[in-house]
Order: sequence, then C-alpha cells, then structure tokens
Amino acid sequence: MTGFQGKVATDVRDSQPDWTPFLAPKAREGAPNVLMLVWDDLGFSTMDIFGGPIETPNMRRIAEMGVKYSNFHTTALCSPTRSSLLNGRNATSNGMATIAEFSSGFPGISTRIPFENGFISEVLAEQGYNTYCVGKWHLTPGEEVNMAAYKGRWPLGRGFERFYGYLGGESNSWYPDLIYDNHPIDAPATPEEGYHLSKDLSDKAIEFISDAHQVDPEKPFFLYLAPQAGHAPHQAPKEWIDKYKG
Repeated sequence: MTGFQGKVATDVRDSQPDWTPFLAPKAREGAPNVLMLVWDDLGFSTMDIFGGPIETPNMRRIAEMGVKYSNFHTTALCSPTRSSLLNGRNATSNGMATIAEFSSGFPGISTRIPFENGFISEVLAEQGYNTYCVGKWHLTPGEEVNMAAYKGRWPLGRGFERFYGYLGGESNSWYPDLIYDNHPIDAPATPEEGYHLSKDLSDKAIEFISDAHQVDPEKPFFLYLAPQAGHAPHQAPKEWIDKYKG
C-alpha cells in the first residue's frame, strides 16, 4: 500500500486529491459472469443433462454453455457439502461435518465456518464482482438464525452483497420462511394467486442481476442459486405433477 499520492498545498487551488485508496475493486476486462446452481437431494442421473428421465431444457441449455460438475465429493447431509463447495475446504476443516442445526462445542462440528476459510463470494467481491445468494443457505448455526442473533454467518456476512431465500435446511414452497438481505419478509403473493417458491427465487435472481446491470453493464456478477425444489417437502406445481405422475 502506498502513501498519499496527491498534493496538499497552502492554497486549495494548488492542492490535488488522491482517490486511489478509496476506489472500488475493478474486475479484469472480460471477466466472466458466474452462475453456480446447486440442486438439493437430486440423484445424479435424475435430470436429462446426465441421461435421466426428467426433462429440463433450460437447465440443459445452461449446462451446455457452461461447466457441469460431475466429480465432486458430496456427503449425505446438506451443510457439509455446501460449505466445501463454497470455499474448497474439507467439511471438517470448516467445522461443518454435520448440518447447521446440530452445532456443538466440539472441533469439526461447531457449524461455525472459520472466517479465514474464505468463500468464493468473498474472493470475487474483492476482484470487482457483484455477488448474490438466492435460495437455500443452511450454513448458519441454528442458534444464530433469529433477528437478535449475530449475523456475521448469514450470507451478507460471507461476501454476498444481496440475499433472498431461507436460512434453514428446508422451507415450504407455498408459504416459505423468507429472508431478504438481513430481515424476514412475507411471500409476495399467495398460492391462490399462483405463488410458488421456485418461480419467486428465479424472479429475484433475475432482479438482482438486472438492478446492477442497468447501472454498470460491464461489471461481472457471481450468483449462487440454490433452489428448494428437489428437497423435502416435495411441493411441485400441479402442471409438473400431472406431467410425471404414474
């Protein structure tokens, strides 16, 4: 870090400010946008992307344009896998060798990810990216999931600029426990009005991207999108139930 590069003179007209220390980080030219999709509790061969019977044309199109992870260690639990995916560390090194609600005072299962274990969101934010988290989080100790608790382990405390989703392991797709940034909100509509969490999460992800793109279309984004669909409770829209019922 360099010292002050401006000039302080006895007359303000002869002085020069130095804004360099206060400039926001800027991504390198051509830095790609990054969309990370995490589908919960789906079998590897469920979707047609990997040869399965469930037709997902939009997912297939995204996969063909990007990268499919097909060689990654997943555990039988949500939180350990998510923690490893977001920072590249072994779940035990993250203190997350169990689900977030089962935190304890023992090493490896405190469910408190060390802040020195940097998240990809933190790294990319320092490189000039906008960072968004939409959907399931499940990386905060159960006792810290309330409005009076410390929020450093909520998404906004781990490098994400904006968050829309739920903090726990699952949520009702008709009446979800929604958090918007750091505060709870009601769903924007009712099931009778056509509300479903899957569509709501998709719409909010698009909104987050659009908000920044209108101001700075050249600034890249990192979007971590983790839908509820696939995880219990299984509450699919009627048209999907009709399509695949036996």
